[in-house]
Amino acid sequence: MTSFKEYLLVLLVVSCFAITVQCYGGKGYDPLGKIVKAQFLSSKDSKSTESGFATANADQEYSPVYVGSQDELKEADKIESLPGQPNEGVNFDQYSGYVTVDAAKGRALFYYFVESPQNSSTKPLVLWLNGGPGCSSFGNGAMMELGPFRVKSDGETLYLNKYAWNNVANIIFLESPAGVGFSYSNTTSDYKLSGDKTTAIDSYTFLINWLERFPEYKTRDFYLAGESYAGHYVPQLAQFILHNNKITNQTVINLQGIAIGNAWIDFEMGLKGTYDFFWTHALISDETNEGINLNCNFTTPNTSDACDKFLGEADIGDVFIYDIYAPLCLSSSTEPPVRIAIFDPCSDEYIDNYLNIPQVQKALHANVTSLPYRWESCSRMIGGLWNDSPLTVLPVIQELMTSGIGVWIYSGDTDGRVPVTSSRYAINNLGTSVKTKWYPWYIEEEVGGYAVEYQNLTFVTIRGAGHFVPSYQPARALTFFSSFLQGKLPPSYLN
Repeated sequence: MTSFKEYLLVLLVVSCFAITVQCYGGKGYDPLGKIVKAQFLSSKDSKSTESGFATANADQEYSPVYVGSQDELKEADKIESLPGQPNEGVNFDQYSGYVTVDAAKGRALFYYFVESPQNSSTKPLVLWLNGGPGCSSFGNGAMMELGPFRVKSDGETLYLNKYAWNNVANIIFLESPAGVGFSYSNTTSDYKLSGDKTTAIDSYTFLINWLERFPEYKTRDFYLAGESYAGHYVPQLAQFILHNNKITNQTVINLQGIAIGNAWIDFEMGLKGTYDFFWTHALISDETNEGINLNCNFTTPNTSDACDKFLGEADIGDVFIYDIYAPLCLSSSTEPPVRIAIFDPCSDEYIDNYLNIPQVQKALHANVTSLPYRWESCSRMIGGLWNDSPLTVLPVIQELMTSGIGVWIYSGDTDGRVPVTSSRYAINNLGTSVKTKWYPWYIEEEVGGYAVEYQNLTFVTIRGAGHFVPSYQPARALTFFSSFLQGKLPPSYLN
């Protein structure tokens, strides 16, 4: 009898191989699936970290983080122009470069920062984090989703993103941890220490130093946002910030809220929601679904042979699991993908080409150490070396809900990797009561999604969006994000 672990592996890599190579970061790589498998395999020994990061450290004394001199570095990071950018319409300032987070080990994180084109001095500051773990917030987040530019199919020229989120905020895209994208360490053993805890600490150290480099933002309203495995990154970093704000003699970060999209936050609810999503979207049979519900209990890895059997039948075929209705990028084809609407499914290939052009890297002040590998969307090395990943961060989210900051969870409703069902099950486990009942919200007289306001938490769906919400539904995503920053529910039809 094939083990449950082997069946789980089948689920986690479904749609990433065969004739389709399109997965998160392309090249047949599914980093979130990989970490879920690792969580399962280590779940017997994970109880000590189930509550997430920082809970166990809350009573420890604060140790000041490294702060280096930032003199004249802001001016050096200014981007004059990017190769292939449009000749008109670039009416905002952009910066990129490295922030050292450990001078002794030579560890530095790469960032891209874009200011708002209008009234940037009055707009909030947002840090965006992609997940993986090991995936680039610059390549995936800025260039494919919510940044000011998209890459054309020639892999050399850019065009403006009408619905970029810097329309309403000043946004930092951080490649974290070291080893992701252009970020690096001169001490290669650092990569073996990659995990949730070190990522939170280094991201916090980055912020403290970045605010020294851009001191005009020190008192600005600050928000954290991200997607996928950033369901771990964002709550843990927010918790670390709030804890350190109370005891630090360094910069106090003015954190106002967090937003996490299609976020992996709870192992049990994540798996349960995935299989339920498969059934409700006609990807698996009634018999398979009934067998899973009757025989499988995802609270424990010790499953029955009957459970193994039905999980093995849950094969959804060659479907892009990050957006089950999206066309595929067939790299071997010389013809453009059929049915391209707003988002080109081959975008990750165009971005890969663009960011590996030497002139582009020079303009970005990137790859200054001549890294011995190409820039890539997701680092297999970092994903394979991940050390700590708690089964749930719900206790951390509960703590944030009582802290006074805004806590929003959002979900593109055609994602099969972290489905809307997984998010709803996880929220239900929080046991918070409803303030504003579930309702449809609107943009341009169409339903943009649905929203419900709980006590100290808001949940929003984005209709017709996959895992990468701003890629698939850019206008709806910008409306949602603007509502989040304003602390107001997305507009109902009556508004």
